[in-house]
Amino acid sequence: MKEIGFIGTGTIGGPIALRLIDREHPLCVFDINREATRPHEAKGARRAASVQEIAATCATAFLSLPGPKQIKEVVLGDSGLLAHANGLATIIDLSTNAIALNRQIAESASDQGVQYLDAPVSGGRVGARDGKLAVMVGGDRATFDAIRHLLECFGENLFYMGPAGAGTLTKLVNNQIFLSASVLIQEGFVMGAKAGMDPNAILEVLKVSSAGSLLARAPLVLSRKFDQDVFALAIAAKDIEVALASADAVGAEMPMTAAASGVYQRALANGLGAEDFFATVKVLEAAAAVTLPPLKKPPANRT
Repeated sequence: MKEIGFIGTGTIGGPIALRLIDREHPLCVFDINREATRPHEAKGARRAASVQEIAATCATAFLSLPGPKQIKEVVLGDSGLLAHANGLATIIDLSTNAIALNRQIAESASDQGVQYLDAPVSGGRVGARDGKLAVMVGGDRATFDAIRHLLECFGENLFYMGPAGAGTLTKLVNNQIFLSASVLIQEGFVMGAKAGMDPNAILEVLKVSSAGSLLARAPLVLSRKFDQDVFALAIAAKDIEVALASADAVGAEMPMTAAASGVYQRALANGLGAEDFFATVKVLEAAAAVTLPPLKKPPANRT
């Protein structure tokens, strides 16, 4: 069985690659961080010396990279996959990309007889570890059907969304909604705290009111546990910027997302990039000169 290439074994890519190995798919892995591939090597994966080596030796290559800059370099760069493809037939990009770059890559890959699927994932590190990710795929339908068994190693919910870019756009819509909504939730609770109200009491009312359907993530985004490694604020800020750039590319306006992006950028400027995405609450608290107390668990026998 020919090796499958996997480039980017970080927070999400690492556990995805391990699941492929556990399903007995031979992997050739590469990451610029030498330590990131050691768990995979310990399970039998071979470490490639470069992206070029994966391009030259693998028919299928997965990508799990931080963002458009890295994706462009790995796929289209002089030392990238397409410049050194030798039998490479399929690239499956699990990263969150920009729609314009996604379409550019798909066209360039097609010119060289390579199929490029944009297949971003949702579910975080825990979902990747447990094989419960949602995978949103754009590109050639026949190629999706052919590699579906690989996606099933780590994806519980697989969605074929349409032609190139459709998977990427779906992921961007998901992220801009939940990341912007997180800021909106924080705004309301910070306003309440500034007025001297108990956030626990506010939450109890909202859960049974018209805002209730929006508050599933309230315990997380108000937890004040900013080091859970759920989703780094720096990555969240990048995803919102990519969503805004993609909106421009397709001719859509997203004023609410643009406003939320401003909060994420302020959080980055304050050095919060390594904390979880909901550390944006610190920006809102600083502006209001108030600190939210952590939410309490409701009593077991609540009346």
